[in-house]
Amino acid sequence: MSTTSEQDIFPSFRTVAALTAAVITALFAILPFVIAIATATVSAAQRNGAVADDASPIFGVTIPPRYRQWELIAPAEEANPLNELHTVLGNRSAIDAYRTNTLPFPDGTVLVKLAWKRVRSSEFEPASVPGAATTVQVMVKDSRKYAAKGGWGFGRFVNGKAADEAQHNTCFACHEAGVKGHDFVFTRLAP
Repeated sequence: MSTTSEQDIFPSFRTVAALTAAVITALFAILPFVIAIATATVSAAQRNGAVADDASPIFGVTIPPRYRQWELIAPAEEANPLNELHTVLGNRSAIDAYRTNTLPFPDGTVLVKLAWKRVRSSEFEPASVPGAATTVQVMVKDSRKYAAKGGWGFGRFVNGKAADEAQHNTCFACHEAGVKGHDFVFTRLAP
């Protein structure tokens, strides 16, 4: 009968360390591929018409993360019937295009309009201040994806939820009628 020592049953510390290092190295080697596959799957779903629950109908536009840290393009006031104050923010692509007077805006440009009901200031009567939030509106430039709509995708959100399809059907027509010659964008950079 043969005898088995502890050394034969349990691997050495060096063996365990080498195996652990090999597994960690393999995980780091395949991680980019796993991420690429997951990203490609999401992109394919979006190309095939799958839209996230919080995306706008027709266009599939969502509210961009951290958009409130973007630079101000311009504030504005809209008279009745809207009676709103709003401000437009832009991502880096938008800001660069505005500063260099680049038209049409490059693909990747994103504009976000924040709107509030206009109310009189209780502290300074001549002033209007933001009241209740009304909408967050998003324009995304992708000349291929949105070719039929001047290269722009639109999103209109109330309380973080996309408005219905009927409201989104009006977006491009309004921009086309009003500002076709400015790449369908109303807002100008504030001086």
